Formats: sequence, C-alpha cells, structure tokens
Amino acid sequence: MKNLIIASTSTIHGSGYLEYILDELSVFFKDAQTIIFIPYARPGGITHNEYTEKAKEAFKKINKNVKGIHEFENPIEAINQAKAIFTGGGNTFVLLNQLYLNKLISPLQKAVNNGIPYLGTSAGSNICGLTINTTNDMPIIYPPSFKALGLVPFNINPHYLDPIPGNKHMGETRETRIKEFHGFNTQPVIGLREGSWLRINGESIVLKGQFKARIFEYNKVPFEVETGTELNDLK
Repeated sequence: MKNLIIASTSTIHGSGYLEYILDELSVFFKDAQTIIFIPYARPGGITHNEYTEKAKEAFKKINKNVKGIHEFENPIEAINQAKAIFTGGGNTFVLLNQLYLNKLISPLQKAVNNGIPYLGTSAGSNICGLTINTTNDMPIIYPPSFKALGLVPFNINPHYLDPIPGNKHMGETRETRIKEFHGFNTQPVIGLREGSWLRINGESIVLKGQFKARIFEYNKVPFEVETGTELNDLK
C-alpha cells in the first residue's frame, strides 16, 4: 500500500529546512529509525555530502537518522533494504538523470508500491508524477527519458505561483506554461503552493497543508481545491 508525502517545498518563508512539516514527518516516519536520503538533485550545485548533512540536521530534531544513498556501494540494494526514503529538491533533470544512470527507477517504484514511506520535496515531488515535463527547472542535463516514477496518475508543479496583479513582469505565468503543456499532453497537473503537500495512503490522495491547490485538466477550466480535499479521481 502506497505511503507518500509529496510536498511542494522543503522550506517556507521564515522557517528552517523541513521545519514546517516536521510534526507530520515524526508520525509519517514513526516506524523507521533510518531514512535513506537521495541528494542527487543538488540544489545550487552543492555536493551530495553537504546536502545529506543538511537533511541529517533537520531529522535530528525528530530523532531520526539519515544516510545518503551515495554512501552505499550498491544504491539499488540500499533502496531494496530501505525502511524509509526521502528525495530532496534541486534540479529535477539532474535528479532524474542520476536515477536512470544508477538504475533506480524500478527499485524505487517497487519500494513505494510495497509500502515503504516516501517523502519528496520539490524535485523529489516532481519525479512522483507521470513525467517531469511540468517542472520549473532549467534542463541543464538531458536524462534518458522525461518519464518519472508514475506513483500518482498526474503531473505536479511544485512552488506554484499565482499571477501578481500589477506585476511588470511580461513573461509567461505558471498557468500559461501549464496550458502550453496541455497543448501536447493530456494528464492532469496539480499546482502545489508553498506549505502544502499531498498525502497518499493506499488509494487515497488528500491535499494537506496551509493552502489550496490549483488543478489543471486537459481542455477544462482550471479550478481550486481546498486543503483536505480528496483527489483520488484525478487522472
């Protein structure tokens, strides 16, 4: 039975790394003492070790250990033996490329489908969708495929931003970009605002956190859903 938290972000304004969601994570990871961390997205180009230390410091606050997957001789075996998994944010293209290079797509899918708790933030959430084609990141590397883990039957747009009235920025809004995506693709997209997440428990998909989410479906008018809304039928 799937057991996931798919969060828009790791950090909200005025809060430390994962701080806003630590109470939720203490319950979510209650049966796991050690969490396998996937640091491949490397925000700002930091090293895997530096990123793992950041995750370790956060999880110390809820008495959990963290070990980076890069510390294992065999990353596939690390996932096969994992009791809990966390994939952090950064660049989604870099993350997915490394997952393909290390042959971790199938092991991750199997682990999550077998009920291993999985936390994703930002890029780590993007890869939970059908593809990464609705990421906000620059394509700085070309992965073997844009197909992602497919743990949910839609795409995700983390860090979703609403248009700002009177803003002098003349570029495309997030909504415009997602409409462009739907010119070539038909799967729904969930715009996740900062401080919100999806809680997946078996077949149940529920919006949690502070804010509404914006739902984009092919050839339909986008609409808002309140926190607490079940999204099981979105496909």
